[in-house]
Amino acid sequence: MKNQILKINWPQAISVAVLSLIVSLPTAASASDRPNILWIVVDDMSANFSCYGEDLIQTPAVDQLAAEGVRFTNAFVTAPVCSPCRSAFITGMYQTSIGAHHHRSGRGELRIHLPEGIEVVPAIFQRAGYYTCIGNGLKANKPASRKKKPGAGLGKTDYNFEWDTSVYDDNDWEGRGADQPFFMQVQLAGGKLRGGTSTAAASLQQKAEEEFGGCIDSESVTLPPYYPRDPVLLQDWAAYLDTVRFTDQHVGKVIQRLRDEGILDQTLIIFMTDHGISHARGKQFLYNEGTHVPFIVRGPGIPAGRVRDDLIEHIDMAAISLGAAGLDVPAWMQGQDVFSTEYQTRTAVFAARDRCDETVDYIRSVRTNDYLYIRNFLPQRPHLQPNAYKDGKSIIQTLRRLHSNGELSELSERLLFSEERPVEELYAWKQDRWNLINLAGSPMHADALKNLRERLEQWQMDTNDHGPESMAMYDSDMSVYTTARVAKGLNQNSNEEDITLKNIRLMKKWASEGK
Repeated sequence: MKNQILKINWPQAISVAVLSLIVSLPTAASASDRPNILWIVVDDMSANFSCYGEDLIQTPAVDQLAAEGVRFTNAFVTAPVCSPCRSAFITGMYQTSIGAHHHRSGRGELRIHLPEGIEVVPAIFQRAGYYTCIGNGLKANKPASRKKKPGAGLGKTDYNFEWDTSVYDDNDWEGRGADQPFFMQVQLAGGKLRGGTSTAAASLQQKAEEEFGGCIDSESVTLPPYYPRDPVLLQDWAAYLDTVRFTDQHVGKVIQRLRDEGILDQTLIIFMTDHGISHARGKQFLYNEGTHVPFIVRGPGIPAGRVRDDLIEHIDMAAISLGAAGLDVPAWMQGQDVFSTEYQTRTAVFAARDRCDETVDYIRSVRTNDYLYIRNFLPQRPHLQPNAYKDGKSIIQTLRRLHSNGELSELSERLLFSEERPVEELYAWKQDRWNLINLAGSPMHADALKNLRERLEQWQMDTNDHGPESMAMYDSDMSVYTTARVAKGLNQNSNEEDITLKNIRLMKKWASEGK
């Protein structure tokens, strides 16, 4: 859909420099001398770990990783929703540069292919002699099951482009050769464990009672100031904190397995989440709640107990891993090895939100040490646009009910239910943790606003931001998307198919109106 608010002259051809498709390997080291690389990627979770200051729960496993490695306090995803985020970190590229920035895109008749020369990280490791795998880090399915059906038993990928499942040898490292290093992606459900309904949250709390001897008390949680202290929201947040406890428990089991196998100290571990908590102003949005994530690195050559406050992006995970393995970071890769002696500290990080499911949006941001600048390219649309996924959640249904009844605070109404959004937002994000005070209209901040506006536009041009998708691509993805939801039984009892189709029609109507 074409943006009707601000027209940018997208470059006709901004080529990505591809100097070599073949990774050069250090001659001084054989594959067996290189460290294992293990990524732990968690769904739908902010930095609610005790080492990051969460005081209602204890997270000993993640805390230990931080104590034995480097904890980054200012790590941000470049996309606050699963598939664009994962498309980005698996290539070390901005999702907007490779055309993979629309959530669950390229899955219909029209497909998305990576630009020439760009490849996924496991392919690079596999070519370098690594055993590549993706799973839960605890046990493998029988290898024979995977051979019957390529890709069977693998952990979550969710990439928005065409890729070959053979880049993964298996779902676990136990099948590797003697002395063969492995590249492992451990994928955890994280915040998704609490489900989207109050019933599911209650079930998770019961499991926490059984596993930990107690669940988090709903009344004890602290909510962001724009969320009302309604029982449904309090229960959801408490259940979310219990999902953090389950996540930490799983991380501890993976670490213990590495220790038991005698390979913990030969393994570089990177722990991160794929975006912030799934909530009304978190997941899918570019505020702190949606983009700030935990990021911890532990392993050979990594200093212990260090805290770094410099800005990094989640796509740096790819370059960090290649650097640790002694492999060249490809010239086309936009992520950076932040441990390299040649690394120059970033002065800004960037993020983008685009279509999520059937709901079209177009938001970009740039963040410096002082400010977060957000550009809403579709400001005539409300913050909480209709969306079948989010509107199926009890917390969103509750917020909409309170809004309809006039029971929300002025702050909640303004930030969550305004009919339109400002074209530009500017926050002193370190002092204003929840991004409450928009400084874009302040004369005192006019210079900062202008500087960041120009910086964002330059980044979009320099990185070949693909921008809005075509109507043909939207129709292609919506066709398979709605069909797949019916096949999964998501619409059989809730009339959700009608809601999804209604939302699609609304998106097209708004686009035709230049909205």
